[in-house]
Amino acid sequence: MATTKRMNSGFSDRVMGLVKSLRSETPDCLAAGVVDMATGMLLSYETVDNHPAEVLDLLAGATLDLFQGRTVVMIEDIFKERRGVSSDQHYFQEILVNSDNLTHLFVRMNENQDVVAVVVCRKSVNVGMLFAQARRVVKEHSGL
Repeated sequence: MATTKRMNSGFSDRVMGLVKSLRSETPDCLAAGVVDMATGMLLSYETVDNHPAEVLDLLAGATLDLFQGRTVVMIEDIFKERRGVSSDQHYFQEILVNSDNLTHLFVRMNENQDVVAVVVCRKSVNVGMLFAQARRVVKEHSGL
């Protein structure tokens, strides 16, 4: 199942291409999606299961909290201040979350910090391969 919520068809096509590549090229991948941090929306996803819309909407919100929640932004601001950094670049680029049965990888796009790719895999995934493949796919789709 796949969906896209943004109207710009060129951007939309690139987002859907990223999701398809993540689903097919990331080991043990059960689901992949792309979250727009500026709007807090899940732009596109593919999954092996059907999930209620509420859960998918919460995924986008949770991704936003992970990367740009109030406390996370405070930590980034302290690091920037102490290191004399004045850019808007975010420090946290990748986050790995393990649940009881799954491994979730969240990766910011390099060129567009407001776009985060999400990959959900079986917990048995080789984490090194997961990072390697996800990073490669994200780099190939860096024009988002």
